[in-house]
Amino acid sequence: MKTFLQRFAGLVAGVLSGFDRLVFRGKLRQLYAPDGMDRYLASNHILFKNYKEHAESVTRQVIESSVAQAARLGRPFEYLDSPKIPKDERALQVAKRDGVKEGLICVFKSLEPCWSFKLMGEKRRLHVAGRKSKCSFLYHYFLHPEFGLMYGRVQTWFPFEIQVGINGREWLARQLDRAGVSYLRSDNKFLEIEDWQRAQQLLDQQVYVNWVPVLEDLLAQVHPLHPKHLGSWPLAYNWTVFQSEWATDVAFQSAEILKHWYDRWIRHALMNFDSTEVLRFLGFSGRLNAGCRGAVLKEVKTNLRHRPEGVRLKHWVDDNSLKMYDHHCVLRVETTINEPRHFRLYRTSENDPDGEKAWRVLRRNVADIYRRTQVSQAANQRYLGALATVAETRPLKELTEPLCRRAPAPGKKPGRKLRALNPLAADDAALLAAVADPRWMINGVRNRDLVAALYKNPAADPAEQRRRSSRVTRLIRLLRAHALLQKVPRTHRYQVSDKARQTITVLLAARDANPEELIAKAA
Repeated sequence: MKTFLQRFAGLVAGVLSGFDRLVFRGKLRQLYAPDGMDRYLASNHILFKNYKEHAESVTRQVIESSVAQAARLGRPFEYLDSPKIPKDERALQVAKRDGVKEGLICVFKSLEPCWSFKLMGEKRRLHVAGRKSKCSFLYHYFLHPEFGLMYGRVQTWFPFEIQVGINGREWLARQLDRAGVSYLRSDNKFLEIEDWQRAQQLLDQQVYVNWVPVLEDLLAQVHPLHPKHLGSWPLAYNWTVFQSEWATDVAFQSAEILKHWYDRWIRHALMNFDSTEVLRFLGFSGRLNAGCRGAVLKEVKTNLRHRPEGVRLKHWVDDNSLKMYDHHCVLRVETTINEPRHFRLYRTSENDPDGEKAWRVLRRNVADIYRRTQVSQAANQRYLGALATVAETRPLKELTEPLCRRAPAPGKKPGRKLRALNPLAADDAALLAAVADPRWMINGVRNRDLVAALYKNPAADPAEQRRRSSRVTRLIRLLRAHALLQKVPRTHRYQVSDKARQTITVLLAARDANPEELIAKAA
C-alpha cells in the first residue's frame, strides 16, 4: 500500500479503507443440537404428531406481528414474487415515493430456499429433522439514524434465523454528515471528501463497535415476537458474521487519470497474477507448490467482467474472493470473507478462556471481527503493492547501474566488497526470479527454499547438499549486499522489499522483452 501511494502520490486525492457490506446472522444454537427440537417440543408439551400444526401456528404469529408493526407505523407490506427482485432498489423507491427520512421504510415477503425442520417418520417412529426446504422470509428495510439504509431478514419457519445487512459506506455517509464534513458520493463510492483523514478516522471507529447490544436492539425491530413464540423455552440469538467485505478505495484526481492506468493494471493482473500469487495475496502460508509434500491445494478462479459502471477483475479461493474494479475516479480493491476458517487468530481456546493463547482458527463469531479487518486489509495492501510494479517509470539504466557495481559486504567486515550482478545473465536472472517468487511473500524465503528452487534434482549425497547450501548462503549474502534481500529478525528467513520487488520484476520483464518493441518504444 505504501509503495502504491509513493508511486502515485501526485495523482491520488485520497484513500479510504473500511467495511463495505457487512452481513450478520443470528441463530438459536440450541435448536441445531441433535436433540434440540426434541427438547423444545418437550418443554412446550407438544407431541411429535402435532409438530406441523404447531409450527404453522407459530409461523402465522411471526408474520402477523411484523404486519401489525408495519401497519402501526403506516408502512407498506408487499409480497415479492421472485427472490431475484433487487430489494434495496425497491426499498429506496418506496422511501423516495413516501418521503421517508428515517425509520421503517417497508416490509417485503419473499419465498426463498432455507434450512428448516420437518416431521419425519422412520421405522414407525416420528421425529423432527433438519432438511433443505423453502419458506417465507420477511425483509424489514430501514433508514437507520446511524447506519443509513439497512435491512433485517427473518425466517418465518423454524429455526427462525435472522440476517442483518449493513453497508459501511452508507454508515460513513451518516458519520460525515454528523461531523459536518462535505463529500461527493456516487453509489457507495466517495469521489471527493473535504477531509480524507477525518473520514478514515470515522471508518476506523466502525471496527470497534460492540455488536451484540446493537444487533439485539435491531432484533426487537425486525422480530418483535421474539422470544414469546418459543413458549416455555426462550432462547437468545447467537450472532455471527456471515459475510464481510473490506474495501480499499483509492480516489484519483480525475477519471481520465485512473483510466490511463487501469487498463494496464487489468492486463498486468491477468498475465502475472497466477493461482500461487492470488493465494499469497489472501494470506495462505505454507507450501503452494503442488509437487511438495503437505502442499496447500486450492482451486483459484479468475473472472473478468465488463459492467456498465466499469471493468471488474475477481479472484475466488473457495468461498472467499479478492477483486478490483473502477468507478468514475475511484479504484477499489476489495476482500470478501465468507469462510473465515482458512485464517488464524491468536486467542485462547473457547473451552478454556483463561488458558494459553495460540494461533487458532478464525471464527464467525462477532468477537473475531477485528481480526477479519486485519486479514482483509493485508490482502488489499498486497494486491495494490503488486499493481505498483506496473508504474515503474525510471529508465532501465537507473535500475541496473547500482546492481552492476560491486557492493559493500553486509556484516562486520568493513571494506570488503562483493561482486556485481548481471540481471541479463542466466544464473543471476534465475536467482532473481527465485527470490521474487510470490510463494515467499508472507513468511519469507530460507536457504533450503532457494536450494530447491535453483536445483531441480535432489542432491545425491550429503557432501553435495552441503556444497549447494554453502553456495546459496553466499548468494543470499550477495543479494543482501545489493539491498535486494532483508533478513527477518530472529529467524533464518529473508524478505524481498517492495522496492526491490519492483526492480526485479522490471529487470526480468526487460530480459524477456521483444527487441523490436523496445526499439519502437524508445524511438
